[in-house]
Amino acid sequence: MKEKSIELLNKAIADELTAVHQYMYFHFHCDDQGYDLLAGLFRKTAIEEMMHIEMLAERALFLGGEVEMVASDEVKKTHDVKEMLDLATQMEESSANDYNKWANECSKNNDSASKKLFESLVDDEERHFDQYDDEMNNMKKFGDNYLALQSIERSKNISSGTTAE
Repeated sequence: MKEKSIELLNKAIADELTAVHQYMYFHFHCDDQGYDLLAGLFRKTAIEEMMHIEMLAERALFLGGEVEMVASDEVKKTHDVKEMLDLATQMEESSANDYNKWANECSKNNDSASKKLFESLVDDEERHFDQYDDEMNNMKKFGDNYLALQSIERSKNISSGTTAE
């Protein structure tokens, strides 16, 4: 029974590693293009995904398993913000769906602690989805002006000596 939980925990670690790599890639490119708000959002999400990896790894070790630190997919390379947000929403939705299923599977195997962990991750992934979905809606509503405003904001901050975080 615990073997199944360890397998699911390692699948989640692989997905989270992929997310960290992907979001940091997006962070670097948004930052390079002057889109501070989006760069910050991708960076913040990547850090949260790293914390997920830590929780998942701790649980796998507690169950006596090995921690497999292999990403599930390669980084998808794009510099287009709309494509970044599309991919981010797909990734978060997929993770939330998987974690819901895996929570139920852990429950069937009498592993309530792993079930609770997956349920808490669902909450985080749904929040991430909502954040990226909001950004997608801003892009639809304001078009390229939305990105231009972020670049202008960066220029204002640089000229005034303030930096965005």
